[in-house]
Amino acid sequence: MQDIAKSINDTKALSRQGGLVAVCLAGLLLSGCMGAGLDLASRDVDHSVATGSVPIRNTENLSDAMTVRNAVSSADVSKMAGNPIPWANSSSGSAGVISSIDEQQVNGVTCRRFTTTRHSYEGIAKFDGNTCMMQNGEWMLTSFGPRS
Repeated sequence: MQDIAKSINDTKALSRQGGLVAVCLAGLLLSGCMGAGLDLASRDVDHSVATGSVPIRNTENLSDAMTVRNAVSSADVSKMAGNPIPWANSSSGSAGVISSIDEQQVNGVTCRRFTTTRHSYEGIAKFDGNTCMMQNGEWMLTSFGPRS
């Protein structure tokens, strides 16, 4: 009579060998992913990792600020007398109303402090700002931001 069944001991050795080969093969293949040097033992900061956590500068706000600066600098403060000045920015779609402009002389420099609203796709907000005339005659926006 011939024994056609294999014993359990014979099959375990092959499965252990196959598992060991699979682990070694996976280790060799995946070692290329670690070649860049993720040093798990080091406590140093890894500066090679870049994320998208830094927001992109919002050019819409800058465009709105320049539009408001132009409206404030071209306003005739003596004729304003409490009348609001509307402004609109065609490039961003924002608009608003400058409710007050206060002109002051600071060390011989003409500056205008103002308050405005901004109606944009982000909502409605009130902003305070300041613009001063430089020696070359151009107005420079020295501050512009949401009222806190």
